[in-house]
Amino acid sequence: MAHPMRFAALYEAGDTWLAECSEHPDLVRAAWDEEILAPIASGEHWLVAESSLTQGWPAASRLRDSPHGPVLADPDANKMFWLVAPDAAEELVDVQRLVVHPAGWPLSCPPTGWQLDGRFWLWRPDGKGHLNDPALIAAAFGPGGYRTEAEARA
Repeated sequence: MAHPMRFAALYEAGDTWLAECSEHPDLVRAAWDEEILAPIASGEHWLVAESSLTQGWPAASRLRDSPHGPVLADPDANKMFWLVAPDAAEELVDVQRLVVHPAGWPLSCPPTGWQLDGRFWLWRPDGKGHLNDPALIAAAFGPGGYRTEAEARA
């Protein structure tokens, strides 16, 4: 069984990174302390690629064994939010099931360790700034969908 302190350290690293992506990290932490979603504007650190949950869940399933970055899920709103590099918009422009929001778009984020207002991190920020690979996302949402080598052989 994993030690609870290890999880706390992982969550803290992700929370720190996420808060530092904001112009006002102290306001992000204050919102989380009050158990309120914190709006963090995209741009300098990442952009947000939005999908419906019904289309994003199968794509995420295809990517589960691949390197991936943070993905925020909101089942009540039927949405998933994929954090991608600031220059990834052009690579995702032809993916019809995704909307890439422009820099400055606020993503309402819970902390990495728990759910708020129905939102939770399907894949949490790791604290190191790893983001989703737009080529893998495009393939996962594409006509055939991204498949691992093992799936392709099956």
